[in-house]
Amino acid sequence: MSVDHHGHKYSWDAPSTSKAIMKSTELNIEELEAISNGSFSDPFGLFGVHSRRSGKGYVVRTFQPHARTVVVVPSRGKAVEAKKITPEGLFEATFTARKQRFEYSLDILYAGKKKSVNIEDPHRFGSLIEDVDVHLWAEGTHTQAWNFMGAHPKRVGDIEGTHFVVWAPNAHRVSVVGDFNQWDGRRHGMRCLHSIGVWEIFLPGIAPGESYKYELQTSPFDAPFLKADPYAQFAEIRPNTASVVWKSDFAWSDHEWLKERRKISHHEAPISIYELHAGSWRRDPSNPERLLSYQEIAEHLIPYVKDLGFTHVELMPLTEFPYDPSWGYQVTGFFAPTSRYGSPDDLKYLVNECHNAGIGVILDWVPAHFTKDDHGLRRFDGTALYEHEDPRLGEHKDWGTAIFNYGRTEVLNFLLSSANYWIQEFHMDGLRVDAVASMLYLDYSREDGEWIPNKHGGRENLEAIHFLQRFNTILHEQTPGICTFAEESTSWQGVTRPVHYGGLGFDFKWNMGWMNDTLTYMERDPVYRKFHHQDLTFSLIYAFSEQFVLPFSHDEVVHGKGSLASKMPGDDWKQLANLRLLLAYQYGHPGKKLLFMGQEFGQWDEWTEAHSLDWHLMQWDSHQGIQRMVKDLNHLLQEEPALHKMDHHWEGFEWIDFQDHDRSLLSFLRKTHDPKDSLLCVCNFTPSVVENYTLGAPKEGPYEVLFNSDSTYYGGSNVGGTAPHASPMPWQGQPTSLSLTLPPLAMIILKPSTI
Repeated sequence: MSVDHHGHKYSWDAPSTSKAIMKSTELNIEELEAISNGSFSDPFGLFGVHSRRSGKGYVVRTFQPHARTVVVVPSRGKAVEAKKITPEGLFEATFTARKQRFEYSLDILYAGKKKSVNIEDPHRFGSLIEDVDVHLWAEGTHTQAWNFMGAHPKRVGDIEGTHFVVWAPNAHRVSVVGDFNQWDGRRHGMRCLHSIGVWEIFLPGIAPGESYKYELQTSPFDAPFLKADPYAQFAEIRPNTASVVWKSDFAWSDHEWLKERRKISHHEAPISIYELHAGSWRRDPSNPERLLSYQEIAEHLIPYVKDLGFTHVELMPLTEFPYDPSWGYQVTGFFAPTSRYGSPDDLKYLVNECHNAGIGVILDWVPAHFTKDDHGLRRFDGTALYEHEDPRLGEHKDWGTAIFNYGRTEVLNFLLSSANYWIQEFHMDGLRVDAVASMLYLDYSREDGEWIPNKHGGRENLEAIHFLQRFNTILHEQTPGICTFAEESTSWQGVTRPVHYGGLGFDFKWNMGWMNDTLTYMERDPVYRKFHHQDLTFSLIYAFSEQFVLPFSHDEVVHGKGSLASKMPGDDWKQLANLRLLLAYQYGHPGKKLLFMGQEFGQWDEWTEAHSLDWHLMQWDSHQGIQRMVKDLNHLLQEEPALHKMDHHWEGFEWIDFQDHDRSLLSFLRKTHDPKDSLLCVCNFTPSVVENYTLGAPKEGPYEVLFNSDSTYYGGSNVGGTAPHASPMPWQGQPTSLSLTLPPLAMIILKPSTI
């Protein structure tokens, strides 16, 4: 008994081999029974063309259930009608005169049909796997394994079909099944390359768009089971789970972007990232249940992001996943963009159009764990193939997922190829690696006795560390100009240090400490903020220990945490003023910027994947004002070198005053090596206007107000917009000083005037 990909049960007739049938074939009864019940492990050893075991000539065998007659039609010579050997559908045709193997096709008349069909026999084709692929796979250095694993439409001679390859070293038998063979695993059994545990078959006539799965059997006595293709490049739309044969015909036009990308020094570049969930950023207004396609997202997203001045979009995981509320973080298809929004070429269109508009694309990628769904990677060939057998190593209890075995050569091939695939085939500009901390520590979220120390007795996952170092090394070597981002929530040293210096090799790390401290501070009533001033200043102790991104991500606006706006204390006006201050402070603080969708216009409700953002809020001027402010901050980030050029180094930052606890005030300089670039940032974290505030300044003369989050243009009260003049009185370690009026719950940015 087995089950097809739609959940329908089907069964095979029990073998009924008789002595009379035995006399008409050279096969023994064990072979005949194994063929009939689907447990035969070497179909290429019996099916197709084979020398006769007794006498001269050749025999052609094929298994065709429901066939009335089968005629073997050689490319040259006379056709021979095959004898039906078993009731289940084994046919044999003998060619005594032939002296060598030959090409042929099969004319099959099925029960209930009047006309026969002519097919190519897949078991007459030899192996199509290249020696170099075998070598690289066995060596553990195959970083482009998607080019030979999975399903690939090919032409063999003049025959069109699809070549299927899958790794299942512990399987007794593997077959390709689909509608094309009535999901009958006895018909298209695969050939095993035992040296590397890889199975393959070329199926003539199988074209792009055909759904399929692999049927595997762990032993001759175990029931077969179905799995989706780990290397599939497309999948059916949920809730269906079959893989789909895919062939891209997309024509890229982003060559200039890719050329220029190689020249960028990312640590010195202005980077502001707009993170979004493709299924809930925007829905069809006329049908809120309908998800926009990749192409429709491109139509609306690109002009929006371009207008707001974000340099990149970051897409939450698009690798195929079964469960919408997982947001893509529990993956089943590491090479397949989710079909929820269209085809792989539709996603390529989105990336291509982003590039042509000058917008980079980062993909959230999840190598830390995978879902346990039956059709996925878990116990793929009946054993713990991709994961660890021991749950102390192989299971994330928090998420109900399985952990990859990073010490296994073939798993490294799989993961490194997946990462490379999204960069090379989809032209992604970077990958953000999720849950890095869970990979680095063997005792992550585990109690004593629930984890196994490494060979040195420590808690570090040495295999995962090695994998991450190889991941960063390979991606940067093979595609210069891309970036990698680590979501790493601990104080692990060297996340962004180069691999050759002992680091993990990421370009950037999410600054989770800054994010947590800042939000904790901002959520407090301003009356109490003076007692927690260190929450704002502590981040500068370690701000340059790594190359940081400052994230306000999706994780901060879900699971009861509320939106950024709703976290803020006070009435509506104060909440939005606090939000403007929070975002302005993010842009003033050293580090690249990341903002989750909806926060750029003050989304009130907590985010959910189930419906669109609250775009109706844009009818209110207060929300338009926040959006205008984010736009201005993005343009200021790009136009002012002091805000980006040295935000990875101490020389780009200088405190003016970080000790004004009682008034909850902060002031600092952002700098480059050119003094004329210097910017003076002043933050007031209380709702009180501060009059006649004396502040140290780097240069005498007039100053212009480049930015004021309290501007009426942004929804503020318009305090502090007057351009001040610095007098020659030294103050706070600076050669001159300013007298300012500081607006409530606001940040201002001043620059020495060039006039």
